[in-house]
Amino acid sequence: MSTIQITHCTTKDLHTLQDIAINSYGDHYLYLWHDGGMWYIDRCFSDGALRKELEDPNAAFFLIYAAQELVGFLKLNLHKAIEGFTEQEALELERIYLLKSASGKGIGKAAVDFTKQFSRERGKKVIWLKAMDSSKSVVFYEKNGFEKCGTYTLDFEAMKEEYRGMYVLKLEL
Repeated sequence: MSTIQITHCTTKDLHTLQDIAINSYGDHYLYLWHDGGMWYIDRCFSDGALRKELEDPNAAFFLIYAAQELVGFLKLNLHKAIEGFTEQEALELERIYLLKSASGKGIGKAAVDFTKQFSRERGKKVIWLKAMDSSKSVVFYEKNGFEKCGTYTLDFEAMKEEYRGMYVLKLEL
């Protein structure tokens, strides 16, 4: 893949983030929902929801560019504990969302590598995440060094029951 850039995102980038969030989510996840994803998009990607997250000092958002084209975003929770690690030792990789056209081109791996470096620079001992147990992303994360360490069930009423299961995965640094 040509040049991949990952840049910090602030409230001034709200609508850019919102556009890529809705488009990338729409490319991959609308089938999960009874309402075609509208409940989730409103809950997570509305102006108010994104502004609140962007203003959270524990959250860090990044825009992902490939060949100078915006192709996705990354969200990290900087201090989020997981069993065996304190919030000072652990970082949660909450979201890597890429456009379908950007999938399978090494961009996700670049985002994971960025997250590893970002975490090391902050003295973290572990990166963890939740991935849908029905998703190919679990294999992707395992190929990038993560190991399954638990399960989780989403409680979103608008979500189809068969897609609520998740794996918790971690990578010790």
